[in-house]
Amino acid sequence: ASEGAMSFASTAAVLLASLAAGWVMMRWVERRPFGAMGFPLGRAAAGESVTGTLVGAVFLGVTVLLIAATGGARWGPDSGTVAGYLEFAAGTLAFFAVAAAVEEVVFRGYPFQVLEREMGPWVAVLATSLVFAAAHGSNPNVRPLGLANIFLAGVMLAAAYLRTRSLWFATAVHLGWNWTMATLLDLPVSGLEIDTPLYTGVETGPDWWTGGAFGPEAGLAATLVLLAGTAWLLRTPRLRPSPEVSRLGGPLVETPEEGERP
Repeated sequence: ASEGAMSFASTAAVLLASLAAGWVMMRWVERRPFGAMGFPLGRAAAGESVTGTLVGAVFLGVTVLLIAATGGARWGPDSGTVAGYLEFAAGTLAFFAVAAAVEEVVFRGYPFQVLEREMGPWVAVLATSLVFAAAHGSNPNVRPLGLANIFLAGVMLAAAYLRTRSLWFATAVHLGWNWTMATLLDLPVSGLEIDTPLYTGVETGPDWWTGGAFGPEAGLAATLVLLAGTAWLLRTPRLRPSPEVSRLGGPLVETPEEGERP
């Protein structure tokens, strides 16, 4: 428990430092409110967060459904109590929320937005997604398909930001994916194993399909869902640019007119 608390504290410290750096750049370089970067404090933030979490959870859920439907995963009983499970679920929700926010601030925050303004959205998407994948290159049990899928996940999360201009939404999609994978389904997250009480998930199919010890992100099932999910994010009429970001003078580039796509 103490090791987990230290991990959470260090991740929270990185988040605070990243947010502080973003605030400095927005305030003193861009001369805009910090919220224009994508984290406006308003009524829409809660709705964007809930919707994004559900989207990420559904994407991951469909991935694992594909794996389970082909006999590639099963779940069995494990030790623990319901109270312990609820405490665990709340703790992992907080941890994955902070971890997702760190990665979104770093990879879809100010650096991404400056790249988009100076070189266009596709350069920003491809460059930051490559670095996003490279940042996971030393994770346990990493595989080439896993890194390729993490690159695709970077593209998906960039699409989530570009369609909404909300880092609340992009962070929540990221959170929903990771928390569902680790806590609800007890499967490894990018090679990191988190032991859920009450039950245990085991991938039993071929690694190229299930992802093996790296988790679903290293399997072809995830490739298919990431591609389909990104296409949905880019095309669905249900997503709109955040009016609160626009009100604060953001994003750093003009939002495309409705009907246009990045």
